[in-house]
Amino acid sequence: MPVNLFAMYRKMRLLIWILLCFTLAHLALHTDSVAVMSVDLGSEWMKIAIVKPGVPMEIVLNKESRRKTPVAVSLKENERLFGDSAVAVSAKNPKVVFRYLQDLLGKRLENPQVELYKKRFPEHQLVATEQRGTVLYKVSDELYSPEEMLGMVLNYSRILAQDFAEQPIKDLVITVPVYFNQAERRAVLQAAQMVGLKVLQLINDNTAVALNYGVFRRKDINATAQNVMFYDMGSSSTTATIVTYMTTKTKDWGTQPQLQIRGIGFNRNLGGLEMELRLRDYLAKLFNGQKKTSKDVRHYPRAMAKLWKEANRLKTVLSANIDHMAQIEGLLDDIDFKAKVTRQEFEELCGDLFEKVADPVHQALKTAELKMEDIDHVILVGGATRVPKVQEALQKAVGKKDLGKNINADEAASMGAVYQAAALSKAFKVKPFLIRDAAIYPIQVEFTRSIEEDGMKNIKHNKRVLFQRMSPYPQRKVITFNRYTDDFEFFVNYGDMSFLSEHDLSIFGSLNLTIVQLSGVGSSFQKHSNDESKGIKAHFNMDESGILALDRVEAVFETVQVGEPEEESTLTKLGNTISSLFGGGNSETDGKENLTESVQDEEEITSKGEKEVQEESETPTSKATLSEQDNINPEDSDKEQTNAKKPEEAEQGQNKSETQKTQTDDAGKEEVKESEMNKTEEVKKPKGPKRIKISEDVTVNLEMKDLSNLSQEEMNQSQKKLQDLTDRDLQKHEHEKAANSLEAFIFETQDKLYQEEYQLVSTQDERDQISAKLSEASNWLDEDGYTATTKELKTKLSELRKLCKELFFKVEERRKWPDRLAALDSMLNHSTIFLKGARLLPEDDQIFTEVELNTLEKVITETTTWKNTTLKEQNNLPSTETPILLSKDIEAKLSLLDREVKYLLNKAKFAKPKPRKEKNTTTQEPQNVTQEDKNTTATDRDRIIPPEKETKEDSANKEEVKPGEAPPTAGQTQKTNSEDVKATLPDPAEIESSKGTAEKKLENKSDKHPPDEL
Repeated sequence: MPVNLFAMYRKMRLLIWILLCFTLAHLALHTDSVAVMSVDLGSEWMKIAIVKPGVPMEIVLNKESRRKTPVAVSLKENERLFGDSAVAVSAKNPKVVFRYLQDLLGKRLENPQVELYKKRFPEHQLVATEQRGTVLYKVSDELYSPEEMLGMVLNYSRILAQDFAEQPIKDLVITVPVYFNQAERRAVLQAAQMVGLKVLQLINDNTAVALNYGVFRRKDINATAQNVMFYDMGSSSTTATIVTYMTTKTKDWGTQPQLQIRGIGFNRNLGGLEMELRLRDYLAKLFNGQKKTSKDVRHYPRAMAKLWKEANRLKTVLSANIDHMAQIEGLLDDIDFKAKVTRQEFEELCGDLFEKVADPVHQALKTAELKMEDIDHVILVGGATRVPKVQEALQKAVGKKDLGKNINADEAASMGAVYQAAALSKAFKVKPFLIRDAAIYPIQVEFTRSIEEDGMKNIKHNKRVLFQRMSPYPQRKVITFNRYTDDFEFFVNYGDMSFLSEHDLSIFGSLNLTIVQLSGVGSSFQKHSNDESKGIKAHFNMDESGILALDRVEAVFETVQVGEPEEESTLTKLGNTISSLFGGGNSETDGKENLTESVQDEEEITSKGEKEVQEESETPTSKATLSEQDNINPEDSDKEQTNAKKPEEAEQGQNKSETQKTQTDDAGKEEVKESEMNKTEEVKKPKGPKRIKISEDVTVNLEMKDLSNLSQEEMNQSQKKLQDLTDRDLQKHEHEKAANSLEAFIFETQDKLYQEEYQLVSTQDERDQISAKLSEASNWLDEDGYTATTKELKTKLSELRKLCKELFFKVEERRKWPDRLAALDSMLNHSTIFLKGARLLPEDDQIFTEVELNTLEKVITETTTWKNTTLKEQNNLPSTETPILLSKDIEAKLSLLDREVKYLLNKAKFAKPKPRKEKNTTTQEPQNVTQEDKNTTATDRDRIIPPEKETKEDSANKEEVKPGEAPPTAGQTQKTNSEDVKATLPDPAEIESSKGTAEKKLENKSDKHPPDEL
């Protein structure tokens, strides 16, 4: 038995290792693209940011080198334009340019917001879909949904990000307005799915701004709560958000900063767009008042588009000036328009709008249950907050002396979103910043039940709040139905929406979300008729994007097991081990993460006391997010944890008995604690019957009531439509690139034929032949070239290049001659000097062999001979002929000579000086010093070491000093020898500098001769 267990253990380890290697290999295949991006999707502009290795957070520049891009799409015949190019088309043909797509997302044709869109942009034709009733743009004979239009914009943002990052990008975080409901958020996800983008999260734009503000002020956040209000007035909406910053302790990361959304107020239609449209209508009124034409300018979309563009410019200028002159050339019937507009007139036009500036502030304070005195700072965000009257009205409402302008009003949301994208991506590690976002719309579950009162059967309608207003998310909830034993249905709807105005409620759409029909409940009860029912549990999840989903529904039963529990199988143990290895965790951890809150039905409390509704919240595992944990009911929590631990107790019983014996034998030792003894005694007590939890999945049928999702067939059609448009754009781009390359080559070559250097190397007949071919290609390009295929254009260009190849080669060679020959002459000169210096070295100090010096001399001689001979032949050759002096040959000679000289230089650098031979080799006693030796100068005495007294044995064993060994002379003698060598040889730095020109243009090749051993 132990052998089998050991073999099983080895197999488990091997399988785990194989799975780990497979996982690492799988991850390695997906590390080619690690960059992530964010898109701050506004109604008028979008800002794109990226994070990639080596680039922390950076705003993407578009093709016009601007940091923000208009959200606009132009569809004209076979041409599709985006951004500034599309906006430029709108002044000429506004019918084919589509903007402000957010107003139509997730809305039916009869929605008041759609009616307002028609009023603002009457040039567009909107129709409804047959099944969903949503809006469609009718463009010629084609129909496009707002989701498809938005998908085009998102795909264009990816193209800009990829060009900027120079690598493919697929993962992104998208900002959405905080007031978006479930249908609108799902529409944004569907738009991204149509173009193959992976949305890591939909983050509210106000949350992204708050995150950006907190990330760059991390050091200022402490345990004391700081309340900051962000007032964001954009193009089409206004939002006020109250955020609380403080540090909090976490289990995984210790003390970290956290932001919590406390209060939110908004106005969907208060923004810069409404101001521009009012100013546009005012300019139209002024033009009609000038009576330069009998036509009404308001009936001409092209003229109104010009007035709108001028109104946009005028609004910006009046923010810094008291008055300004509006002027448009050829507004209508070639009539110019010019009128003076003052800031006072502009403020009077938008007076009622400025009165609504304070409304979102009051809403946010009411939601957060705070007073204005509790707000520490008010920060301005959004382009429309630059209007002076807006700041004046806001300052009056908040009662602050100064309004915060210390963040980038345009780019704060995109920078915060890209920080969140990096946190969600597995390729980057960022400092944790906890986010407690809030769902502003309450969601509840409604169901009916048949009850009997006084012998009469009645239907009781029940409501249970699933997510309260301002509930944190992401969060999981579980609702338990205890009174149903057969198939039934329940409804998921929005809760109390009385905080919305009547106008906002009409724009909101349907208050009913989903009808959930359950089947298989009755069969599960029949199957487990002898077991105790614990109810039907519905598991809900509101994810990081704020989208609610029903994960699963299960029927839960409990039974009593008699006898000893069965031992877990090998596969079960292996599965648990692998789950723990790859982050699955154990049952105890999961039980702690999935916390439960119980809500009791009032009627059932008095009768049976059973719990009918239970709520369960889950803490997310995201790096940068943290959801709120609901309170725990002690009874339910203990039951679930006990049931999770009991299967393990059966396996551990045997080990505990052994532990008991060991502790009994060692009772005299002091290490045995009282708590351990008590634990051992409990094992001796007989066990009661074990209760086992059984769950049966219930079939769920969902019917969306607010707005149904696109079917798979509709999604495939949309994906194919957008892919065809993208392929068409790529083909058009390739065709234009080929045509431009051909046209540029023709014009450049025709101009070169008249340049002196090209005429020098060609005959008149050759130039005439090339010129004729170029003229022929130019005529073909003007007549039939733009209708030709891309392949034909590339073929034509290839033929012309082949024709001119010989001419371009001659000119290019002559351009290279001066630099190459100068480098060769310099190299020959310095190499010759180096060779002469090396031959002048004394025989005792010579470090080069005769073969090495002869080799260098041979290379110098051959190179000089080749240069003189080739130059002479080239000079005798006509300039129109193909040259025989080629730059590649000169480079080859330079490389060979450079290699030989470098070899000798390296040998000289690392060579050790040879030892000097003593003149008198006989052994003499110190007293036999002549008078001449006594008169030796001090310098000579320093350089000569007196011979030591040797014995006969020492003389016999004395060996001759080898070249590689240290010489017998003193250090000063070695220094003198080295100085002699350096004084004779040329300076290596001088030799190296002589090759400056050559080494810049030639690659250093490895030496063929290995260095000699010294």
